[in-house]
Amino acid sequence: MRRVVELTELDGGLGPRVLMLPGLGARGSGFRALAERLSEVARPVLVEYPEGRHAACGAGALARQVLTAAGAVDAVVASSFGGMVAGHLAAAGAVRGVAFLGSFTRTEHLGLRGNAIALMGPIAVLGRPGPFTAALASWKPIPKARVPEVVPTTTLERMTTLHRAFAIRGEPPPPELRGLPVSCLCIQGDRDVLVPASTMERLAASLPPGTPRHLLRGAGHVPYFTHPEACARLLTPWLDALAPAHGIETAA
Repeated sequence: MRRVVELTELDGGLGPRVLMLPGLGARGSGFRALAERLSEVARPVLVEYPEGRHAACGAGALARQVLTAAGAVDAVVASSFGGMVAGHLAAAGAVRGVAFLGSFTRTEHLGLRGNAIALMGPIAVLGRPGPFTAALASWKPIPKARVPEVVPTTTLERMTTLHRAFAIRGEPPPPELRGLPVSCLCIQGDRDVLVPASTMERLAASLPPGTPRHLLRGAGHVPYFTHPEACARLLTPWLDALAPAHGIETAA
């Protein structure tokens, strides 16, 4: 059982150091295909969150744990709930850029379904997600061996999702990033059934004016997993424009 955030640094070039933040019940290892494609222009870091009862903390507390573990970074690529964590990092001035992939920084960005986000925990435990759920989330069949990279499949992962989902509303959401000097990018799958395409419009309204928005045709909730080439093409010029971070102190 992970008690703290754990990182996997991929070999990369001299580009920006970028964290890959997974969603509520996903594994950070699901980002590997995208991270490998970005390693030519960046220094990707896969992130795994704490598990079990150690997951019972809000996105802000989790952001502090991530920063303590990672130290100085340039950018974050965040999926789903990972956008809330990324929002706290950006608001604290800890990153220069955030790419949101089917993501949100506040539950209200999800519309009415944001009021029921805590239910994702019991659904993960009682619904026992498997291949069908993974295919629905991804909008394409997923090989059985790779299903655990998309949905929580073990008892520990399901309980972790439960603790994390219940903790979301236990602290204030991150402030809007609209007035901050942070470079943002939005990527959304048009077949996302968990975080619908309308979320991107609400999210973008809270980000710096002119933030680019991209809708991926045929992509579901995990485009970083199902469409790594397309995501890499959109992320590469954005990462190229980010200079390496200097002088960012690790949180205590």
